[in-house]
Amino acid sequence: MERILTVNNSLKGVQHKKTALYVLIVYIIMQVSGRWLLLPFHKFVMNTTGLSHEQAAPITQGWYIALSFAIALILSLILTTRDKTFWDVYQGKKESIPLTIMWGILGFFLVFFGQMIGAAIEMAVFGIEGGSQNTADIVAIAKGAPIAILAIVVFGPILEEFVFRRVIFGSLVQTTNFWVAAIVSAIFFALIHFDFSHILLYTICGLIFAFLYHKTKRIWTSIIAHIMLNGFVTLVQLNAEPLQKFLQELQKMQ
Repeated sequence: MERILTVNNSLKGVQHKKTALYVLIVYIIMQVSGRWLLLPFHKFVMNTTGLSHEQAAPITQGWYIALSFAIALILSLILTTRDKTFWDVYQGKKESIPLTIMWGILGFFLVFFGQMIGAAIEMAVFGIEGGSQNTADIVAIAKGAPIAILAIVVFGPILEEFVFRRVIFGSLVQTTNFWVAAIVSAIFFALIHFDFSHILLYTICGLIFAFLYHKTKRIWTSIIAHIMLNGFVTLVQLNAEPLQKFLQELQKMQ
């Protein structure tokens, strides 16, 4: 009986690794697909809408981001659904749903304040000004094609949590320890955003997301915090001008 259980556990481990590898491959293909597909898609948008190159650019990028993230997420969900034990990273009881939601909301504030601390360190030590060019570019695309907001706020965070928290962190934490797994996954999470001047901020986010997953043993905890963070940043960026005018008027009144 013990030998049968050992064989079954071994087979489950192999299946976990295959599923994790497939999800990672899907994510990588999604990230690099724009090199080959974005230009033909851009020409298709220009031909069907009659827009100029400059007018079609944000629409093309926005729709391509939304479609590519949606397809990658659907494929990842199919892969993980077929592997019934894929999410069994931790032994023992998982946190309850209410506490999972609570930790997800709390996680948003932890990430928010973590970013504030990181920004202060970047400014004091490295002289790096606030504001992310990567975020600004993505929001500019969202203004041209609002459909991209779905990818920024929903599809992206879920897919990134699948990849960086479950696939990378979840695989490493089973063979190393929390800190090794969290640091490695957080660094990869920071690098994939290609905003190297603010790599500290993204690394802090990755560490906190890993802590949330580790704390509750549920991936939805880090997903909730990630969605709330992206949603908040997007909301602020899209309404930056009205907010600035409001603050100016408030200062005049004072």
